[in-house]
Amino acid sequence: MLRALLTLLFCSLLSPSTFATALPIPGNGVVLRIQGSNTIGAALGPALAKGLMEEQGLLKVHREPSGNANEQRLVGQTAQGQRVVIDIAAHGSSTGFLALHSANADLAASSRPIKDNERVALAALGDLKSPAAEQVVAIDGLAIILHPHNPLNQLNTEQLARIFSGEIPTWEALGGVGGPIQLYARDDQSGTYDTFKDLVLSGRGKALAGSARRFESSEQLSDAVSQDPQGIGFIALPYVRQAKAVAIVDGASQPMLPLTSLIATEDYPLSRRLYFYLPPTTHNPWAAALVRFAQSRQGQALVAANGFVAQTVQAMDVTASRQMPEGYQALAAKAQRLTVNFRFEEGSASLDNKARQDLSRVLDYLKLHAKLDRQVTLVGFGDAKADPQRAALLSKLRAMAVRRELVKGGVVLRDIRGFGAQMPVAANRDDEGRIKNRRVEVWVN
Repeated sequence: MLRALLTLLFCSLLSPSTFATALPIPGNGVVLRIQGSNTIGAALGPALAKGLMEEQGLLKVHREPSGNANEQRLVGQTAQGQRVVIDIAAHGSSTGFLALHSANADLAASSRPIKDNERVALAALGDLKSPAAEQVVAIDGLAIILHPHNPLNQLNTEQLARIFSGEIPTWEALGGVGGPIQLYARDDQSGTYDTFKDLVLSGRGKALAGSARRFESSEQLSDAVSQDPQGIGFIALPYVRQAKAVAIVDGASQPMLPLTSLIATEDYPLSRRLYFYLPPTTHNPWAAALVRFAQSRQGQALVAANGFVAQTVQAMDVTASRQMPEGYQALAAKAQRLTVNFRFEEGSASLDNKARQDLSRVLDYLKLHAKLDRQVTLVGFGDAKADPQRAALLSKLRAMAVRRELVKGGVVLRDIRGFGAQMPVAANRDDEGRIKNRRVEVWVN
């Protein structure tokens, strides 16, 4: 009896996934249907689904083409030989919400937040903006790339919109040299193209110029730009390769390169969130299990392995510069900043859903590194107001809102600072920019 117990314990230490809570398998073997974003569904969604299936102890997990473009299935089998299937269709974010409405999906993958009209249309499934329903699973960021010998080092988002719409036709119009600008872009099926269109073109009433060369392959696009002295393109972060990435400015923000740390904090102008939407009324335990797995350490490791930015909290050094307020420079000289920003719901002092998820990650980090007692400084920022003192007060109040939540987890704060509208990371011309500027940073000694 003792030997049997020891054997069981030893095996569980070697293979914890083998003893994960077993999920039910219906008679037809199809346990989960995911529809929506191309960005998620092409590789990340299948990788997460495969990880969950392996955690469940399924054998011979592999991908099978479904016969339709942008659709695939993950297939495994139980120890008894029963076939288990997860179907994934990646035809765009809006199709995920339509599939939830028609009961053709259990989980929606989206590379943008749910729209108000979609939320209303799906109200019978529960509130899809609730913290349990709206799950940020990864952060994405785009790099703007040039030929490595192009002398330009930065561009702003307004210039990007005019360049890629064809309104700025030559490098000389940007203060450079080289004659006509040659545009390189991903194809219409690409989530990378969707990201660029959403973040740069659509909000400014622009459309991609018909002269742009379109690519299905990220690698081919990047290599083509790196060999064309007149070329410019946009690409997901892992595919910069031999090209030159430029810093991006949005409004009055500082120029920012597409660094993983700046994408993780969502300060980089061309960053965005990737979501799973889990209807509160769902009765599919596999859908809830996939969301849980995506948020786990194993799931976030797969996020990073697939070229996106994981939500793992780390400490980073920040180099002080004269553009920073003196108090911020002093903080940067003696402390480290965590790779997370707390942001807020639109028009509210309440933390948004990603911030609620990040609270537990920050608390875990602080506990692991013994930073609970007077080692944390919160730094609040906001959007510009007519009265700078009011902006400073509101920024400090946002930091105090985060303080209230951290105190519940046993944190004793070292300090709380508010820098108002200083150091913006986005233009204040629209709600999206103002929301990005309303943020709270976490610093540790």
